[in-house]
Amino acid sequence: MLNLSNVFFAYPHCAVLRDFSAQLAPGVAMVLGGDGRGKTTVLELLAGVLAPDAGRLQLGNVFLDEQPEAYRQQVFWKDPRSTAHDALRVTDYLQSVQRAYPGFDEALLTEMIEGLSLGPQLHKNLFMLSTGSKRKVWIAAAAASGAQLTLLDGPFVSLDQASINFVLQVLTVAAKQSVRIWVVADYVPLGDLALTTLINLGD
Repeated sequence: MLNLSNVFFAYPHCAVLRDFSAQLAPGVAMVLGGDGRGKTTVLELLAGVLAPDAGRLQLGNVFLDEQPEAYRQQVFWKDPRSTAHDALRVTDYLQSVQRAYPGFDEALLTEMIEGLSLGPQLHKNLFMLSTGSKRKVWIAAAAASGAQLTLLDGPFVSLDQASINFVLQVLTVAAKQSVRIWVVADYVPLGDLALTTLINLGD
């Protein structure tokens, strides 16, 4: 379980979460909201990248404020706009993810590479990839990581329809899992996918 207890976070111009409490079970949860409503901010809070102004986050038996590194080691989060790994080849980046996550699933990575048609991109540097191809790399890494808490920000942006359909299939399988917690942030609902939790930030 991921427990959020009375979480408050605000920017000078607005509050993103106000005294918010929720319990996220294994499966797929969603952060829904319009442009500028704070979807990425919520994911960064869940990832432990941002600290709440008040309240606590607990993943399993680990509290973020008490053991921040142990908490973050259970989380996969990648800001899709990140340029931090641009100098790496895709294969080198994926190997770094494998080293970081004990539950990394090589068979699932192979499935993700095939399903997202990433084969031709594997030996390119990340800076050479299109926005869509780069996002596919983050999604493949997220799925294969085996992380207890897996966060996806706008996973369908810039993807071709075949890749969108494949990611939806992956999420459909994830929704039936009893171990991992997936949280997807997007502008529109995830169709008829069964969600454990919906955090609606409004339009």
